[in-house]
Amino acid sequence: MKLYISKVILGLFLLFTQFIFAQNLSKNQFTVKGNCDMCKERIENTAKKAGAKEARYSIDSQILTLETDSNISTDDILKKVAEAGHDNEKFKASDANYEALPGCCHYNRDLQPKTAENHEHHSKKENEFYVKGNCESCKTRIEKAAKDAGADSAEWNAEKQMVTLNFNPAKTSSDKILKKIADVGHDNEKYKSSDNTYKNLPSCCLYDREIPFGEANPKVHFEENEIGKGDEHSVHSNHEASNNDPQTNDEKSIAGVTLTGTKGSTVLSKKEAGLVFNIDKKELLKAACCNLSESFETNATVDVSFSNAVTGTKQLKMLGLDQKYTSLTKELLPEIRGLASAYGLNFIPGRWIESIQLTKGGSTVTNGYESITGQINTELLKHADTPETSLNLFSDFNGRAEANFTNVAPINEHWSQTFLLHGNGTFGDTDMNDDGFLDRPKGTQLNAAYLLNYNDLDHSGLGSHFGINFIKDERTSGQIGFDKKIPQDKQSLYGVGIDISRFQVWNKTGYVFKGKPYQSLGWMNQYTYHQQDSFFGLRNYSGKQHTYYSNLIFESILGNTNHKYKAGASFMYDGYEETYLTNNFKRNEIVPGAFAEYTLTGLKYTLVAGARVDFHNLAGTQFTPRMNFKYDITPQTILRLSAGRGFRTANVFAESQQYFASNRSIQILQNGGNIYGLKPEIAWNYGASLQQEFKLFGRKSTIVADFFRTDFQDQVLVDLDKSPQQLTFYNLEGKSFANSFQTQLDFTPFKNFDVRLAYKYYDVQADYLDGRREVPFMAKNRGFVNLAYSTNKSEKGAFWSFDTTLNWVGKQRLPNTSTNPAEFQLPMYSESYAVLNAQISRNFNKKIRAYLGGENLTSYYQKNAIVDFKNPFGNYFDGGMVYAPIMKANLYVGLDVTF
Repeated sequence: MKLYISKVILGLFLLFTQFIFAQNLSKNQFTVKGNCDMCKERIENTAKKAGAKEARYSIDSQILTLETDSNISTDDILKKVAEAGHDNEKFKASDANYEALPGCCHYNRDLQPKTAENHEHHSKKENEFYVKGNCESCKTRIEKAAKDAGADSAEWNAEKQMVTLNFNPAKTSSDKILKKIADVGHDNEKYKSSDNTYKNLPSCCLYDREIPFGEANPKVHFEENEIGKGDEHSVHSNHEASNNDPQTNDEKSIAGVTLTGTKGSTVLSKKEAGLVFNIDKKELLKAACCNLSESFETNATVDVSFSNAVTGTKQLKMLGLDQKYTSLTKELLPEIRGLASAYGLNFIPGRWIESIQLTKGGSTVTNGYESITGQINTELLKHADTPETSLNLFSDFNGRAEANFTNVAPINEHWSQTFLLHGNGTFGDTDMNDDGFLDRPKGTQLNAAYLLNYNDLDHSGLGSHFGINFIKDERTSGQIGFDKKIPQDKQSLYGVGIDISRFQVWNKTGYVFKGKPYQSLGWMNQYTYHQQDSFFGLRNYSGKQHTYYSNLIFESILGNTNHKYKAGASFMYDGYEETYLTNNFKRNEIVPGAFAEYTLTGLKYTLVAGARVDFHNLAGTQFTPRMNFKYDITPQTILRLSAGRGFRTANVFAESQQYFASNRSIQILQNGGNIYGLKPEIAWNYGASLQQEFKLFGRKSTIVADFFRTDFQDQVLVDLDKSPQQLTFYNLEGKSFANSFQTQLDFTPFKNFDVRLAYKYYDVQADYLDGRREVPFMAKNRGFVNLAYSTNKSEKGAFWSFDTTLNWVGKQRLPNTSTNPAEFQLPMYSESYAVLNAQISRNFNKKIRAYLGGENLTSYYQKNAIVDFKNPFGNYFDGGMVYAPIMKANLYVGLDVTF
């Protein structure tokens, strides 16, 4: 049935694509003067009223792209645009119409329009020359040829079809430079390229040789990279996007090797086929964000929940499902998985993060097979034009402190390096609910990383990134007074000890083929060693994991950059050794795989279709198709559709440690599988979203509504209901699904004040052994409000920032405890509750910032979070029945200093 559905969706996508191709429209681009979003709206609306089928105006490139029927004159359209007050290359607006525009729309009237009767060339300076070309490949080739001929610098502008040269007349001349440009295939105002050289250009570069110099070139096709792009292993065919676009990323990436930084705060990408949120480090400063688990406080897509009252651990949830179904990567390499599942969110300090890319639904197949509900990729700090050293000090009022030291510095023209140091400690005994148990563990973490980057994309085409990371984390929890140094059987208090050592080394290297910026080869490799030694009362759990990951990716085009493809191979090795009580579990997972992905890009649509096949030695051969489709109904209205399959192997012990601090015995009902006797987890995910931009309070606003459904073909169910004294694992027999609906509104009522509102609805159910039930600890209804205000900056860069976030969580189904004595029984559903976080920060200048904040200012906490806390070694003790915060209000202070 699921295969049939996927075929239907694929057929609909292909039919829709054919429909797009079937349109018989002519496309033209013209220079039009404008200043702001009001100009954009006025120009596009005027053009459509004058007969254009479609009109898209770029404020930054000052280009109006028109789609018209063959019987519609573009001159008539441009004349109407001029009458609306906007000078263009054919008609100039009257002074009266220009002056009638709002003040914010008064552009610089330096354009020399050519009327329909008199097509004069653009005015140009002495060092500017007309050169023909189509795309970013042309730009790279033209500028390189100019520099090879002795130019100190060269900048080719696609819209103007003009190159600006700077050179020493004593060393070269414009004639010599332009002849060299013609020799590589580009006609110019002084020299014409030979026919053979022109014909040997890539098809995307075959410009129209008949258009007079200075005329608009309708074949120009530059792509725009969105802020924070980095969720795909790719070198984009136009990896240097338009430098004039404020939403352009000046990053260059090769197969995931990110080599320059991103800009902006939080952006929902308009260019990506998938639903991708790009979160910049500026967004993370709005809250404490001491580690990755706290980095989504101002983001409504991810739910962060406490999972254990004894260990104080937190887990992420997305699309109504647990964190394990989301692919969590660092530098696009596998990160929080396997034995790191329970505590891995604490291993990425917030001050180390440069950006986060959050993808809802199935991600690209080049990133692997494990993503089911989405992907969260974290990029570490590694970009700075000048040396930058930062120190962050943090402390809360309950005995937690941390320090972060970061240094990012260029070594020379091509090399740069990053030093990252982090240390934290929790020293106070926090017991806000007076149950005798610590509300959070005590202990320390030392975390150090070194990154080395090489970037010579512009010359040799080579780029590389190397990283190494070491972590030592030790935690103690349980009853107040427990001494970890005393053997467990020598003391009467209940204790928990968790010691983790982790080491990683990785490299990403890529090559962009000379003269072909759309073609690249990238290779990524990583080795991870993870060791955990822990005990929960009288129970011991320890584990070791060795992981080697490799991914080789080739990217190129088919004819032109509207047709791109990626192909490659991957390899994953996981070696596990676990001990629970006296039981020892060992296994080696070996997974070679291959993948291919095709991207079709049109003026209003993007289709990304891919598939991979993986040969898992224990789970068998697995086929993973995925597809994302984006259609721009208008420039302000975007429709997205997605469908895909994912699979993973469950690590039942590591992923369920939140239930170890209890009296529950573990039972695995084996089903003939090769991993704990269980089969792998396989699921299909389908999604649709609508993104709409509009004006509210005279400013740009956005509303997004999305719906995702996840259907499990196979699943390892964690059954907490069979008995309050048992934790039972078994394979799904029947149905298991998750429906997720979210709507989010972002708007700015007045200057410097941003509002984000969201509502989420989840319906998550599964067929357990005794029938279909709601999955526990998942609220059906959630609400979200985020308010952010900042004052204007002074000349020294000083300003105030105020941020607050309210999360409302509806009632949740709780596990069945009806066989417990009455005093140890939980209700069927929890209470609904609200949590308020807030922060005030003061930037004294560009280098010093101080902040004061509070978490859970509503002071709502779960009373009796630990069942039978007075008798921790008894039959009914359970610290895993957590649905709300454990701690009351907690205040913190911090200081950021940049040197």
